[in-house]
Amino acid sequence: MPIETVTLDALDGVRLQADLVRVEAARGSAVVAHPHPMYGGDRFNPIVDTVFRRLPEAGFNVVRFDFRGVNASEGEHDNGDAERLDVAAAIELLEFADPDAPIWLVGYSFGSLVSLNVVDPRVAGWIAIAPPLAAGNGRCLAASDHRRKLLFVADHDQFSPPSAAEPIVADWQSTETRIVESADHFLGGRIGVVVEDVVDYLDAEPPTR
Repeated sequence: MPIETVTLDALDGVRLQADLVRVEAARGSAVVAHPHPMYGGDRFNPIVDTVFRRLPEAGFNVVRFDFRGVNASEGEHDNGDAERLDVAAAIELLEFADPDAPIWLVGYSFGSLVSLNVVDPRVAGWIAIAPPLAAGNGRCLAASDHRRKLLFVADHDQFSPPSAAEPIVADWQSTETRIVESADHFLGGRIGVVVEDVVDYLDAEPPTR
């Protein structure tokens, strides 16, 4: 799996370090966003890395990146606001790499909240892994969007267990919530199961763009 290390240019001029994998005759593309940088999150997080390596095997182009202020990426952490520009820059790269491939946003933890607040028209849908909904600021722009959303909520999540997450998403449009049994926020021992569910979900109903 050839991995290209590339630079993303956000609209505000911040330059970000990223990794890109392109596949022949791709079924789609995916942006993978990492967990909170203030708690050690970066693009090499084990969950992000597993998603990043598995999706090309399933026929998807994929890009992962370091949010602003992380590792070699320029800029400063902005509590998820300016980070939306980072996700948008990754979308731009994937559209340039393969204009015909529908683009999914796949985020883990903090990365899922940022992604759920990017409602770019080029996005086919969202997959949020352990989104800390109860710990967030309550804003999720994708909540009222008609496009598909899949949320994985760990049954023992320390930050947003099912009892807290389910009332928040109850009125969201086109949203499916799956409980990850015997797991906490960090999905120890369950990462592979979740990633295979992600692949199965994308296989079940390929989106059109």
